[in-house]
Amino acid sequence: MCHIYKTMKSPLFLPLMGGVTLFSLGVATTLTLVLRESSALESTPFRLTSTSTAAPPNWPAPVATTAGGDAFVHAAAASVDAVVHVQTASLVADQSNPWLSMLGMAGGRIAQGSGSGVLIDEAGVIVTNHHVIQGAREVRVNTSDGESHVARVVGSDPSTDLAVLAIEADRPLPAMTMGNSDKVQVGEWVLAVGNPLNLTSTVTAGIVSAKGRNIRLLEADASREVFPVESFLQTDAAVNPGNSGGALVNLEGQLIGINTAIASQTGSYAGYSFAIPSSIVAKVVKDIREFGRVQRAYMGIQVQSREPGVVVASTIPGGGAREAGIEGGDRILAINGIDVGSFPSLQEQLSKHRPGDEVRVKMQRGQTRRDVVVTLTNRHGAPTLNPMSSDTKPPKSAPRMKQLEAAWGVALGPVPDRIRENLQLRGGVMVTDLRNGAWGQQGIRKGFIVLRIDGSPVTGLQDVERAVARAAQSNEAGLLIEGMYPDGSRGFAGVAVPDVKP
Repeated sequence: MCHIYKTMKSPLFLPLMGGVTLFSLGVATTLTLVLRESSALESTPFRLTSTSTAAPPNWPAPVATTAGGDAFVHAAAASVDAVVHVQTASLVADQSNPWLSMLGMAGGRIAQGSGSGVLIDEAGVIVTNHHVIQGAREVRVNTSDGESHVARVVGSDPSTDLAVLAIEADRPLPAMTMGNSDKVQVGEWVLAVGNPLNLTSTVTAGIVSAKGRNIRLLEADASREVFPVESFLQTDAAVNPGNSGGALVNLEGQLIGINTAIASQTGSYAGYSFAIPSSIVAKVVKDIREFGRVQRAYMGIQVQSREPGVVVASTIPGGGAREAGIEGGDRILAINGIDVGSFPSLQEQLSKHRPGDEVRVKMQRGQTRRDVVVTLTNRHGAPTLNPMSSDTKPPKSAPRMKQLEAAWGVALGPVPDRIRENLQLRGGVMVTDLRNGAWGQQGIRKGFIVLRIDGSPVTGLQDVERAVARAAQSNEAGLLIEGMYPDGSRGFAGVAVPDVKP
């Protein structure tokens, strides 16, 4: 289930999914989630070494105070019941028999994974990592009282690796209060709460080691429309596979981060872990609940990657930064009074806003500092919110496409954003309706996503038209339709080439 981990030279940065079990033909095989980069890496484990041969100073031994112990107890009691165990089941293709797996028959395997989640609303709203539920056919949530619930995926955002789930219960559920990660300080004590290695309700302690870390876990991939927002809290609290989606809490028991990844050469805890700050979590959750997608805001600048801090390389025409008078070479110092010393910290502050919001930007040009007001925009440069889902209302088909749909007894449209992101699709068209015709007779059901026709990728309705035209020119009698359903199961069918005049 580790679809998004990115290997660095040393160490590896791994999402914290639990062990994966594959079920095939009645035989269960457990896969230990230990990932290594190379044999050379294995020969260089982490070691504790002295940096000096001099005798160590005579520091006094640390003393545990009653107040500190009580603070840990209070924070654990306030948070542990709000952390849930998330279990997923996903269909994995059997490479030894791809035709059977495409049909969802015996050749397919069910992979089970596990992670954590945090209840943030007593009505049953849960936040977790996107990679925990990515591609899952079924998501179940086990609450701290031992009850099991089928969870609905409200929405997810690969760009921040966050997802929102919902469960139904006959009573109010214990929910965690959202804290303010902007106020978190390096050196502050924190607790990590989750379900590592299927050890439910585990609490560990550590300190915040750094803020605004960019570990390239979510590197941009244009084909998947991922625009990574990384500004992790780094901590030395012990976390392991299964902690993904769990809580990082302050000593008041407030949620200040969602545990997401570890730095490790073995796949297990090796000293450092990373959490998505609550400032990002709160905004993403609010957007998904209200719009079904994230309303991502942009300043309209490009940043010089080789310069320390945030130095503007150029501004985008029509963007808010250019309209406010920001130019290439300017240095961005703060957003709404919060210092931004790096591009990840700038992203974190912007991620709290929506298109149309105004932010106060402190900038420096030469030796002169001044404040300007920037109106943020959406990805297309407009200061307006994106619609609830850009693909929920498919555009009208061209007349020829309408003829094809009528001949086949099918209606086709774009794949909704949430489904496309969950399945990490680069394109495809969805069956939005079925009438009496060839597609329904071949067993295709509503919701089927067409990915290939006669072996050629389908990214939109125009590709369907092209495939039919090619088949007609070659005097072919039929077309092979390949694709999948939103639950991950695959299928294919052969349909006749319709007799439609150009």
